[in-house]
Amino acid sequence: MNRQPISGASARSRQGRRRGLGGPALPALLAAMMVLATACGGSDDSGSGDGKGKGGAGNGGDTKASQAVVTIAPKDDAKNVATSGALKITADKGKLTSVTVEDTKGNDVEGKITDGGTAWKPSHHLGSATKYKVHAVAKDSEGRESAKDTTFTTLVPQNTFVSYFTPEDGSKVGVGMPVSLRFSRGITEPEDVEKAVKVTAEPSVPIEGHWFGNDRLDFRPEKYWAAGTKVTLKLNLDGVEGRPGVYGKQTKTVKFTVGRSQVSVVDARAHTMTVKRDGKVLKTIPITAGAPSTTTYNGQMVISEKYKVTRMNGATVGFGGEYDIKDVPHAMRLSNSGTFIHGNYWAGAGTFGSANVSHGCVGLRDVRGAYDSKVPAAWFFDNSILGDVVVVKNSNDKQIQPDNGLNGWNMSWSEWKK
Repeated sequence: MNRQPISGASARSRQGRRRGLGGPALPALLAAMMVLATACGGSDDSGSGDGKGKGGAGNGGDTKASQAVVTIAPKDDAKNVATSGALKITADKGKLTSVTVEDTKGNDVEGKITDGGTAWKPSHHLGSATKYKVHAVAKDSEGRESAKDTTFTTLVPQNTFVSYFTPEDGSKVGVGMPVSLRFSRGITEPEDVEKAVKVTAEPSVPIEGHWFGNDRLDFRPEKYWAAGTKVTLKLNLDGVEGRPGVYGKQTKTVKFTVGRSQVSVVDARAHTMTVKRDGKVLKTIPITAGAPSTTTYNGQMVISEKYKVTRMNGATVGFGGEYDIKDVPHAMRLSNSGTFIHGNYWAGAGTFGSANVSHGCVGLRDVRGAYDSKVPAAWFFDNSILGDVVVVKNSNDKQIQPDNGLNGWNMSWSEWKK
């Protein structure tokens, strides 16, 4: 079918018909749209168009930037950052409202906002060879927030140290057992190291640390632990600069439980030992203590090691070749200098309870080979645990030094806390 072009007249006619079908509607629609646009625009009678008129959108918002400025040191993406003293977060023309510092594992670094809200300081050192992320927010006087985010990585130490701790994790010990740490390197910054070690007890009791030299730190309460106490040691030494250029590399939690209370009192003059458990006498045992020329130390001593059979050589403790016994039975160490409480099978049975003949140890009657569980030495060995206390009195010797073994109980509480 051929389509013929429409002539001009016909086009005008059709256009007129289209207008005639809806003539008044289009102007009305345009007018309505103009009214709607005016209403949405929100201009007032003045026609200022500044957005401040009645119902203006600018009436509820403040587009000014916060005046608060957050500063974080070290700079973003810094490397080889010191683990102490380098992290500093401050706010100028405002106050910090929140600060988050965490490592890549999501572990938060504890800290607090100080100086009236103008600074944040970490509560402890940072870990070494660790990447940290910082997010800090501050508000100015108008309540407008400003934030800053950075990341940095701490140094990788070339020289490190660790601590060797007593007692072992998960152990059950006697009431005299201190927490004792020996460091693999001498410490010249003891305060920083001590801050990185936390010892707590349940039920709670004040616990204080004391340094013996520069490589040993012990913790204890004022009096023996209460039976049943649960003790937790937290080591956060990773990143601590214990001496110039030497950093800790140890993070560990150790837990142990205090068992029943057993304190045994050796009377060197009476040649007896009275064993008390939870305040009640279990048994009184005849003993032999140090001879007049090799007396036994007085004082409170803690059992630190147990051996069913061990060798004792006088040459190792300054006695030359006076003795070398290869099979001493039921031996328990009381000092680093060689004081033991142990079984004795070479002295006559009549010696125990009547004479002091040892080289400074406390001897109990025993048999060679440690096979008889009924002899006094075997009974005491079987009924003792690490951390039990043995107190020696009435010996013609001085009191044992607090650092000779785990024997800090021989120091007054006031001296211990210094």
